[in-house]
Amino acid sequence: MVKDLCDVTCINEEIVEKIKPQVQKQPVASIAQVFKALADETRLKIAYSLTLSDELCVCDVANIVGASNATTSHHLRQLRKNGLAKYRKQGKLAYYSLDDAHVKEMVTLAFIHYKEVTLRDGIQS
Repeated sequence: MVKDLCDVTCINEEIVEKIKPQVQKQPVASIAQVFKALADETRLKIAYSLTLSDELCVCDVANIVGASNATTSHHLRQLRKNGLAKYRKQGKLAYYSLDDAHVKEMVTLAFIHYKEVTLRDGIQS
């Protein structure tokens, strides 16, 4: 028997009519792309690394996450394409940083949440 479902169907029309239009007008598919970009372990490592430093060159990021420069560049382009990172060129080096404080906060909050859940639930990492 599944216990995480309602045993009966009971819809609160007032709440549904209030919330449903707000949910439907949001660009959910576009926002889901942001989370998909962060769902890749390497990209999340890169994003987390960029929360710890204002900016890093591709070579440094590659060394931190243990990937080749080419692989790292690919992941950084994906983060940039999804509005999570930005870059600047200085001579022959490309430096990346998180796009803004919201991205840094989102990544930082994900790590804080994970730590809280593991402590609360006694999960071994």
